[in-house]
Amino acid sequence: MKKNKNDKERMRISFDLDEVLFVFPETHKTEPPLKFPLNKIYKERLRLGTPELINKLQELGYEVWVYTSSFRTEKYIKNLFRHYGVKFDGIVNGTRHLKEVQRNNATTLPQKLPSMYRISLHIDDEEIVCSLGRQYGYRTYKLDEEDDAWKEKIIARADEIRHLNELENK
Repeated sequence: MKKNKNDKERMRISFDLDEVLFVFPETHKTEPPLKFPLNKIYKERLRLGTPELINKLQELGYEVWVYTSSFRTEKYIKNLFRHYGVKFDGIVNGTRHLKEVQRNNATTLPQKLPSMYRISLHIDDEEIVCSLGRQYGYRTYKLDEEDDAWKEKIIARADEIRHLNELENK
């Protein structure tokens, strides 16, 4: 794992994909589609500002992950975002979640459990995922609507949580 200049673990932030980073052009501003033939392989459209935000968070010293309940392969997700200049620090898809989190548990666990991966902030559109954060030890930011200030709000929330974590670790 990469360390920052203070030799501490970097805080992890994760994003859901569907309706968070992947949005519909009919309801949200989006990044330009990839050029042919890539647009035939990668049909998803990124929320406008996604590459800028992820790269900015990494510049600010955060690890940025994807945590999705979809079963898109890690390779597919990595390659799609690579075409937009984005490299994630970690990816948890539905397959990995079932294998590493749900495993053989008789009790059905939530569809996402960011705390199992030491993720401090998870950005999602689903109310249930966000509402379970307190119970399962992770903080959330609910994002679904079109919002021109979404990037700034997520950076502010990440900074707030990093500050709280620093206070808790003193």
